[in-house]
Amino acid sequence: MGAYAQAAAQIVEAVGGKENIVAATHCVTRLRFALKDEGKVDKDALERIDVVKGSFSANGQFQVVIGQGLVDKVYNELVELTGIGRATKQEIKDAAEAKLNPLQRAIKTLADIFIPILPAIVTAGLLMGINNVLTGPGIFYEGKSFVDVHQEWADLANMINLIANTAFVFLPGLIGWSAVTKFGGSPLLGIILGLMLVHPDLLNAWGWGAAKQEGEIPVWHLFGLDVQKVGYQGQVLPVLVASYVLAKIELFLRKRIPDAFQLLLVAPLALLVTGFLAFIAIGPITFTIGNAITNVFVGIFDNVPAIGGLLYGALYAPLVVTGMHHTFLPVDLQLIASTGGTFLWPILVMSNIAQGSAALAMMFVAKDEKLRGLSFTSAVSAYLGITEPAMFGVNLRFRFPFIAAMTGAAIAGMFITINKVIAPSIGVGGLPGFLSIVPQKWIPFFIGMAIAIVVPFVLTFVFGKVRKAAR
Repeated sequence: MGAYAQAAAQIVEAVGGKENIVAATHCVTRLRFALKDEGKVDKDALERIDVVKGSFSANGQFQVVIGQGLVDKVYNELVELTGIGRATKQEIKDAAEAKLNPLQRAIKTLADIFIPILPAIVTAGLLMGINNVLTGPGIFYEGKSFVDVHQEWADLANMINLIANTAFVFLPGLIGWSAVTKFGGSPLLGIILGLMLVHPDLLNAWGWGAAKQEGEIPVWHLFGLDVQKVGYQGQVLPVLVASYVLAKIELFLRKRIPDAFQLLLVAPLALLVTGFLAFIAIGPITFTIGNAITNVFVGIFDNVPAIGGLLYGALYAPLVVTGMHHTFLPVDLQLIASTGGTFLWPILVMSNIAQGSAALAMMFVAKDEKLRGLSFTSAVSAYLGITEPAMFGVNLRFRFPFIAAMTGAAIAGMFITINKVIAPSIGVGGLPGFLSIVPQKWIPFFIGMAIAIVVPFVLTFVFGKVRKAAR
């Protein structure tokens, strides 16, 4: 038996045997299982297998971290060994989703909608960070920005800002595409719906407050109603709800209209009905709800910033474990649209860095070579914003590094929140995260990063040494 076949056999046995496997697939680095009973998994045996770098359960899937290049070879052997059919990622998701409760399904739905558009948002955040460096006063020159002193760079900075802002200005278009696809409708109609909500003929959402004060909000007169002619730039809830309605109307019509007439009737009727509902009811109601959610978070962090930062810093990593952290990305985007910046995302950066620091300390504490290597590589990954290998492969496995990381993230989160650190965009949630912070708050943000690096490392190292000495 070859090495990969042997590894596959050991993995199958560790996850409860082939009779416990409903379906299996793989991504770039991980095997993904839908299991009948995750209680049958022998995690200790799994962690002892040479090719396995960690394992965790998330969103109803049990995932085994193998590594890029090796995972497909192990998967091929696993298919041969068990006789199970090759499953797609979507089939695994569907099998896993059947076991979720309503709250877990709602969280998973948000994740499935926002994860596909995250690269565009992160890219926009990085580009906005470059623009911040060029246009932020006091970074290179006293009281002046780089472009103030070097006017020849001003147009380049302006172009970078335009490119960066595109993803946020047309955010409903991105969400419409992803959400309508998730709800079973046509992606193209989702794009049209999202762009319709930010049409240039509508009052820009960012000018709504000023227009309201001056009494200059344009309206449509429809069926005896005065409907505000307002766009929803940067808004999340209006397009989410409208996308659900559009997808359901489209599916309803496709089942009832003959194929010969679908091209002429389905899309026009679905968009027309959804458009009316979006501007008359869905938009105004969800816009109010979105602002209320924003006001709740702003109120907490304005009145008790220390407690807000401490709690969110401490709890963000456990939220990642449960998958509930996906519910806060829409809140971040809503805060950016409503207030010009989010105070939650910088705390996420602190949590990710803290997890990396705790994993790095384990490299100096552990004696096992495999664990030392995993600790180092997962720490680097966490410092660049991907924390799952550090959390599930190292920190949660030994518990005390995870608690040390939570402690460091809580202290760092409290510090940066007290100092009113905000991010006008979302970028890489690790060491490069400073690019997405307003330049005026770089110093407290860097101090927060230092806390998130030092505290978890020291706590993990000291406790790890004491623990060994006590044995």
